[in-house]
Amino acid sequence: MKVIFLQDVKGSGKKGEVKNVADGYARNMLLPKGYAVEATPANMSKLQGQQSSAQHKIDLEIQAANEAAAKLKGKRINIKAKAGSNGKLFGSVTAANIADAIAEQIGVKVDKKKVVLAADIKNFGSYNAVIKLYNGISEKIDIEVDES
Repeated sequence: MKVIFLQDVKGSGKKGEVKNVADGYARNMLLPKGYAVEATPANMSKLQGQQSSAQHKIDLEIQAANEAAAKLKGKRINIKAKAGSNGKLFGSVTAANIADAIAEQIGVKVDKKKVVLAADIKNFGSYNAVIKLYNGISEKIDIEVDES
C-alpha cells in the first residue's frame, strides 16, 4: 500500500515522504495511529500544495535576507557607551546592543542571536561583527564604540 507519512517513523519513513509499505503494517499501525495517510490523488495534491507553500516561504525568507544584506553591506555602526575607570567601558557592548543599533541606524531588524562577535567588546575602538541573516547569507559590518 502506498502511504504519505505525516510524521517521522523510525525505520519506515520521514514526514512528507511517499512510500510503499506492507498492507497490514499500514492498516494496523500507520493509519490508525495517525502516522500516515493513504496516498490517494486528493492526499497527493494536498501534499504537493504543502510542499510548494513551504518552498515559497523559504524563497521569501531568502529574498528578505538578501535585501537586508544589501542594506548592511559596508555599513558602520556607532555605539555610545558609558566609560568606567581607566577609560574602559562600563560593562561591555553585547550582541543585543549591536542589534538595537542596527535597527535604529540602518532600519534593518536583526535578531541578537544572529550577531556573531569575534571577541567581547570591553574597550572603546573599532570592531567587526558578522550578521548571519540566513543559512549561507551573512554580512560583515564595522562597529565603532565611542564614549557617551
